[in-house]
Amino acid sequence: MSKTSVEIDRDIASQAAKILGTSTLRDTIDASMREVVNAKRRLELVTLLTDSDRFAIDTDDAWGGDD
Repeated sequence: MSKTSVEIDRDIASQAAKILGTSTLRDTIDASMREVVNAKRRLELVTLLTDSDRFAIDTDDAWGGDD
């Protein structure tokens, strides 16, 4: 890990800490970044699961047909 000096909006950080249930600024920043990454992954999963061609099957052959 590296150390970086940044200016943080303490009001936003405080609000985020309440939402995330974190108690330190570092934990709040880490949890916030994790949440952004996880939100992106959730959106990608929703996109994948809502793709109409994702689960397309040929229903004519699904049960062996009418041979």
